[in-house]
Amino acid sequence: MEIAGSCETPLPLLSLNHVSILCRSVLDSMRFYEEVLGFGLIKRPSSFKFNGAWLYNYGFGIHLLENPNYDAFDNPMYEPRPINPKDNHISFQCTDVGLVKMRLEEMGMKYVTALVEDEGIKVEQVFFHDPDGYMIELCNCENIPIVPISSSSCSFKARSQSIKKAPSKCGFMENVMMRSLSMDMMNFAF
Repeated sequence: MEIAGSCETPLPLLSLNHVSILCRSVLDSMRFYEEVLGFGLIKRPSSFKFNGAWLYNYGFGIHLLENPNYDAFDNPMYEPRPINPKDNHISFQCTDVGLVKMRLEEMGMKYVTALVEDEGIKVEQVFFHDPDGYMIELCNCENIPIVPISSSSCSFKARSQSIKKAPSKCGFMENVMMRSLSMDMMNFAF
């Protein structure tokens, strides 16, 4: 399958800039992202004519967009639902999964855990919801190295020392294979 208008090289991306999150209450969500995840409030453009907030830490931002009528759109996030690690989520690497679990328990937050193993390497994962039901994952995912599938695979922009660099550029099939690998890694058994 070829994407219309695609070319040999991908778009000139640098990094993840921010994630926008629709919320019922900017104040409740700000408190969560500041107190639980350590984000800090930053200035947002004065031209915005709607209630919201920008937060920043760890090299990217969280943009909160308030919609008090959020529930009127039959939002599936409104109904409390089980924490499902295979659901859409945003993931943060952490330094101490045990401490994460202890702190979440102290805050009275529900969470589930998972363990991913590959060739003797273990990754612990902790999943929980924000005030609007969006899934958050905290993990020690840095433990699993990013290994390109083929010898002619992409040269990645480094996340850290765990990426084994390859000299050449990705082609379409290599991108498909990397996406497939990513999806396979997410489809682990519980």
